[in-house]
Amino acid sequence: MRPDRLMVDARAKVNLFLRVLGRRPDGYHELETLMVPITLADRLELHAHAGSGDFRTLSFSLVVRGEQHLINGVPSDESNLVARAAAGLAEAAGVRGFADVLLEKRIPSAAGLGGGSADAAATLLALNDLWGLGLSDEALIEVASSVGSDVPALLAGAGVLAKGRGELIERVDVPPYEWSIVTLPFGISTAEGFGWWDEDRGPTGPDPEPVLLAARAGDVSALGPLLFNDLEEPVCRRHPEVREAKHRLLGAGAAGAIMCGSGPTVAGLLPPGLTVEVPGAIRVTSG
Repeated sequence: MRPDRLMVDARAKVNLFLRVLGRRPDGYHELETLMVPITLADRLELHAHAGSGDFRTLSFSLVVRGEQHLINGVPSDESNLVARAAAGLAEAAGVRGFADVLLEKRIPSAAGLGGGSADAAATLLALNDLWGLGLSDEALIEVASSVGSDVPALLAGAGVLAKGRGELIERVDVPPYEWSIVTLPFGISTAEGFGWWDEDRGPTGPDPEPVLLAARAGDVSALGPLLFNDLEEPVCRRHPEVREAKHRLLGAGAAGAIMCGSGPTVAGLLPPGLTVEVPGAIRVTSG
């Protein structure tokens, strides 16, 4: 008999590069990015079952818990990506049943760390098991793409090269790295970050092949200076605190530093054995 309860982690991510190629006719942006999951993670407890019997539709509930500064602004209704993922999967698979989710937030929201997308990806994987669907990776990616641009990449639980608007993904074998991440006391939406790039007519970054080669090789000294994010400069113009956080990490010995996603979190890549003394920084491992 299948279990009807699961407890899973939803891991945040950092970008080793984020290259914006331009705005698409559908309003999204064409991009290339290399994402790796990190050890900072939300925790989800799911109780779910699918079947015939008395179920005529999907019954869903979501409770969000965590420190107040982490849950401020995090919805617990159908707009939460967890709810959207459950609804999308139920519709795609014709599920009748229920799913009750307790989400413990540990990843700051609107921070560029992909917390909401990671929650959605973890929900899809867990409900695929709890509901006994047995959907393929390709089928889950299709549902994930309808939920959010970063959700397909975060299904993999490993390094991923994402293209298109994020839905075209390729696994990349990237060894573990140590990072020091600095979060800031404000959020930036994805729409804001990309909108500022449009407004500033931001340039497109260089060919990312050197980043990919250094990342695969595990060469911290080569990789650090190559990290780049096309959204970083437009964000720094509006929020100089991001640039200041980057300078603090580099000044403390990080091999390189990069804004995560649309910001404002900054991640510093650490040489082996280095302890970075930056107030408020969190040490995490990727891979």
